[in-house]
Amino acid sequence: MSTQFDNTHTNFYNEDTPPHGQVVSNDSIVKENDAYFKPEMVAKDFAKTYATPPPNGYQNFIAGLGKVFGLCGMFCFCCDNPYQTVNQGEVGLVQTFGALSRTVEPGLSYVNTWSEKLFRVNIKINTKELPPQSCFTRDNLSVSITSVVYYNIIDPQKAIFSISDIHSAIMERTQNTMRDVVGSRVLQDVVEKRDEIAESIAEIISKTAYTWGVHIESILIKDLTLPQSVRDSFAKAAEAKRIGEAKIINAKAEVESAKQMRKASDILSSPAALQIRYLDALQNMSRNPGTRVIFMPSADLIEKIVHLQGAHQGMNSIPEEVTPDNTGRQIANTILMQEAMRE
Repeated sequence: MSTQFDNTHTNFYNEDTPPHGQVVSNDSIVKENDAYFKPEMVAKDFAKTYATPPPNGYQNFIAGLGKVFGLCGMFCFCCDNPYQTVNQGEVGLVQTFGALSRTVEPGLSYVNTWSEKLFRVNIKINTKELPPQSCFTRDNLSVSITSVVYYNIIDPQKAIFSISDIHSAIMERTQNTMRDVVGSRVLQDVVEKRDEIAESIAEIISKTAYTWGVHIESILIKDLTLPQSVRDSFAKAAEAKRIGEAKIINAKAEVESAKQMRKASDILSSPAALQIRYLDALQNMSRNPGTRVIFMPSADLIEKIVHLQGAHQGMNSIPEEVTPDNTGRQIANTILMQEAMRE
């Protein structure tokens, strides 16, 4: 006797054939050299029909009664309604006499109330926060890690029938992998490279999770708790680093200040600058009221001062613009200016 199914909601095809060409094969999940990469959202259409053993007479009798009472259930509340709802974001697995017979998508589906049973599987992304996990680093330091794992079911048949509790399995697998990954690194790397560690954990568990019909979306390390002694050590190291950086900044500022002072000193100590400053001093003195006697230096004295200044700067000759004649002329002009101001 051939097996018959309700074709109103499902299509017949082999289990190995992707529905409407939308199921991603294993070859697209693993690249060359078994380098894992995250698959795209798998299977837009989950509707599938599975081959089941031919029903015997008793099974046909029970199925017939289910149809009769199901028909009554459509109009009478005392009987079960054969039409059941699968919500959006879920996939329905229908078992006929305990054997998986078909998969139904969201919507209203007919289920024989006597011979069939409907299981609803959530295929939305699940968010599970792992409790604080105590791990030892490679340098034998303890660290408590709180993480979050994001995953979703991409193969309802494997996720439900190949493992008893898929959610607990994902949590346990993540915790064990986290201990292994953290144990292979020093504490400094664990603190500074959270994203890299989380990506390594996700890459490792994704291979196993895929065989369970689960896709690992991502793993995030939410919090790191260090022992008090380790926190104190990090605080001291950070403070020492800040002090060192401040000293470097101050030293650079002092060097720059010294350069500017040296530059200003060179400018102000030049013969021309000294001459200008001397003349400015004479002008300032002439502005004040009262009688003052100013002894003007001779040209020979000014020449000696210029020679001394030039020797201090490593100069072999007096600048061309600073000569006794020019100096005497400027002093004479200053005296004439003073006399004009007195009048």
